Amino acid sequence: MSTLTSVPAPTGAAGPARGLRLGGMNWLVWRQHRAAFWTLLAATVAGVLLIAYERTQLMSYLDTQGWPHLKDGWDQHLDTSAMDRISLALGLAPVVIGVFLGAPLLANDLETGTAKLVNTQSSSRVRWLVTKLGITVAVTVLCTTALSLAFGWWWAPLKHLTSGPSWDSSTVFDNTGPVPVALTLFTVVGGVAIGMLLRRTLMAMVVTFGFGVATQIAWAYERMSLGHIQVATSHNGVLADNSFPVLPGSAHMIDQFYLTASGDYIGYGNCHEMTASATNACLDQKHVVGWAVTYLNQSQMPGMQWLGAGILLALTAALAAFILLWGRKRLV
Repeated sequence: MSTLTSVPAPTGAAGPARGLRLGGMNWLVWRQHRAAFWTLLAATVAGVLLIAYERTQLMSYLDTQGWPHLKDGWDQHLDTSAMDRISLALGLAPVVIGVFLGAPLLANDLETGTAKLVNTQSSSRVRWLVTKLGITVAVTVLCTTALSLAFGWWWAPLKHLTSGPSWDSSTVFDNTGPVPVALTLFTVVGGVAIGMLLRRTLMAMVVTFGFGVATQIAWAYERMSLGHIQVATSHNGVLADNSFPVLPGSAHMIDQFYLTASGDYIGYGNCHEMTASATNACLDQKHVVGWAVTYLNQSQMPGMQWLGAGILLALTAALAAFILLWGRKRLV
């Protein structure tokens, strides 16, 4: 790119404009990063078409099993390996997009000296930054939203069934609703900030890769803490066959404890003795009357997803504000 002036995109000499045409700074930013944008859009279309095909395969199988009133043993030949593989690819998408789109967005211009031209043009640095971030965010949101909706549509027939990926797995929780959008935006904008500070494209891509992986690990560790923990108790002792509390279907069990007569919880290992008689004596001594189980219900899934996405989007907004404030004074 040899200039950053607000030159409109070329138009025909006569006749009405056909299709969507960008002008000025928008056209320049799109033209500079069009290879990355078009690659992301093409990958999204391919992903959506693949998911649509796999869903038709799933529905064909369910129809042979009497869907929606499935017969006994319907899940004996259910194959969800394709869902697992595609979910793995979607799980890597935030890191890949952050590395190849976010990190070079400003780092390449700073490294090659293109950013210095901003000071010599009529357009301000803030407008340049806002345009770059705005178009990148728009394309990212469009692509990740399409993939999230497609994957949720694919999983929907299995949502209330006991077979297939459960709601609390990364396969479903991280690839449906607002979560993939928020995770990708946070990684991409974080990559932009890293590139702006490091000013070297390759180094920024490497650091952004580490940032993206760390984000995925932290999210996987914390996502189940976003729900409101519920407790199910029983008062039939702990040794009988029917002593354990009955949990709602698809519940995510967090932990289990002994329940005492006073209502206190004690750890399972407190009465894990070598012999049955010693265990019974320990249970009597501690006045254990039943079990207490902590769990999360599937109905909490949308709320947990939106809470987590809200936190990620707030952090993304903070990163974007930092980029604009830093870039306004210290970009070149």
